[in-house]
Order: sequence, then C-alpha cells, then structure tokens
Amino acid sequence: MPGPRIGALPLLLAAGLLVAVVVIAPSASSRPAAAAAPDSLDDGPHVYWQDSTHAIVFYLCGDSAPAVRLQAPDTLSFGGLCGDSGVEYRIASRAPAPARDTWKGVPRILAISDVHGEYDALVLFLERAGVIDSTGAWSWGDGHLVVVGDVVDRGALVTECLWFLYRLEQEAERAGGRVHVVLGNHEMMVMRDDLRYVHERYAAGIVRYVGVRYQDLFGPEMELGRWLRSKPFVLKLNDIVFVHGGLAPELAARGLDIARLNAIGRESLDLSSVALTFSDLPRLMFGTTGPLWYRGYLYPLNGRYAATTSEELDTVLRFYGATTVVVGHTEVGQVMRLHDGRVYAIDVSLEDLGAYQGLLWEKGRFSLVTGLGTLQPLH
Repeated sequence: MPGPRIGALPLLLAAGLLVAVVVIAPSASSRPAAAAAPDSLDDGPHVYWQDSTHAIVFYLCGDSAPAVRLQAPDTLSFGGLCGDSGVEYRIASRAPAPARDTWKGVPRILAISDVHGEYDALVLFLERAGVIDSTGAWSWGDGHLVVVGDVVDRGALVTECLWFLYRLEQEAERAGGRVHVVLGNHEMMVMRDDLRYVHERYAAGIVRYVGVRYQDLFGPEMELGRWLRSKPFVLKLNDIVFVHGGLAPELAARGLDIARLNAIGRESLDLSSVALTFSDLPRLMFGTTGPLWYRGYLYPLNGRYAATTSEELDTVLRFYGATTVVVGHTEVGQVMRLHDGRVYAIDVSLEDLGAYQGLLWEKGRFSLVTGLGTLQPLH
C-alpha cells in the first residue's frame, strides 16, 4: 500500500525526531506487520495521542528515530515507516470502549495463551490452524479467537504481536468473527511499571535511543495502551469462561461477577502504588488469588491457598453460570483436560514443543489443536 502523502515541510523536534504534519483519509485495508530481524533493535510503530484528533507516530529504525505528526477527525490511517513499509495501519481517533465480556451463540472458538512476544510462532500456529491464510489475513469466518493473556514480556517481538492482533481483530469483525485478547498478569505488570521480564532489546533499543520509558509505551495516551485497557480480564463465550490465572473461590464468595471483576481491573490499572496497597478490591484483583495469578486449579500455593476442591469448583461455575473454565498462566506439558473437563489448561512451552498448541471448541466438543494444525480429542 502506498504511504501517506505529506503536505507540509518536515520539522525537527527538540528530541531530534523527524516530524511532518499529515492529514490522511481512511484506507480500505491493512496488512500484517513485518517482524524485525532477531538481532535488530528496530521497533514500532508507537502512537502517542496528543489530543482527540492529533497523534505522533514514532519508531526506532536503524540509527534513526522517524516520527510523523498526524491529524484525523475520526480515523488515522498511515503507512509504516520502517520494516513495515508495506503495512497500512487504521486507528480510530476515539479511544475504544470497554470490550464486551459476555457472548452467546458463538459457533466455534479457538483459544491460545502466553504468546510472550513470539510473533513468528504465533503466526505459524494460526496459519496451520486455519485462522489466517498465508498472507496473515483472517480466514476463519465467524469463529472467535481468544488469546488468554500474556502477549507481552519475555520475547523480542512484543510490538509485532500486539499490532498483529490489533489488525486481526478488525479483519475478524468485518468477517463476522471476533478476536478477544484477555489481559494476563504480564500486561498488568508492564502497564504498572513492573519490567522484570521485558526483553533486553527494548531497553537497549527504543528506550535508550528515543528516550521514552518502556512502561510509557503502554500508557493511557498511547494507542496500544488504550487498546489494552479496553480488554477484559475475564471473558465468557457461551458457557465457557476464559481467564488467565483462574477464578478463586474467594471471588465467587464475595459476589464479584464478570462485569464487576473487569470494572475493578480497569479502574485499578493506573492506581498509584499507595492507592493499590490500601484498596481492598484492587489489591485482591492483582493479588495471588486474583484472576491474573491464581493457580489453584492445578496445585496449591504454600502458605497462600490450597488446591481448589471439586466442591469449590462447582460453586465457582454455578456463580459464573459456566460449565468450563479455560486458563493459561500455569505451564503444562500439553493442553490438558482437568477436573473432569470443567477446567482446561492451555499454557504450553514453545521451547519444549517447538510450536504452540491451542484449544478448539466446536459443536459442544473440545479438541487439542497441535502445532501442525491437526486435532486430537480431549477426553
């Protein structure tokens, strides 16, 4: 796709970034982002909203930091400026509303979790599973893809993963399907300035050369930051609940339904550390028995909680009106059926298996989707 037409002389910011004033009409399509080479520090785009209609798009690209100042009344559309020069990005100037967290009548679902910046493996898995075609475009019709948390951290291609899912979300909706990104503990950590697991290339690259803090790339005035803030912590499709860690018995006992959990999470992401420490529900939400960290479906956490009993799980499922909970967060050898099919654990090791696996639900049945895209029944 051709890049935007620049209708003004370039200006030079104090930070040394090349900037131009651009007015862009909406584009008809967008393409998947190209991944940076493994040893490259290139990163972007990052979109900073100055106000409701003005944004600055910036990158790290080789030994320079290109940026453009964009203006659009409703939709920002721009061509990539670095290794993604063939990509056309489409962004609504209005911040996204909170994503719908409860759906009925979904015909088929594929869930994957804990991608952790492994862009190439993510794309390969989805292509082999038939969700995207060889060009990276959505090809799964009215299906619903669920990413059950932890797209960020650990891996070197986090930005590429996020923009890929951002674009795929738009394509799926146009085709009658959906992409759901459920927030995990690592999204929360990055947005709250816990950077222990960020890949070193970000500190060595865009943070060092552009002069922004990594957590600020996901702040509320950044496009990826406001997009992530619109996502749920808990999602329900038909009678299946998707949550990164799990739903501890305490959450049901305290009457915290899906809508309330998601509201607490959204309201808590940008609290100060002091406010979080002295606020009961936000502290619960982001604590060890909250939906981002809980591991009780698989094992106890010494000194914190026992493993979930069958009776407790039944109570949780009744409260949330569900028959099944799908979780990531806790690594398993392969996608597993637990608790007589009331829980499925889907966080698998890419290093050990050489490819991701997923969980397919269709016509009332669950199947394991292998890294080759084949199906195996789960009994």
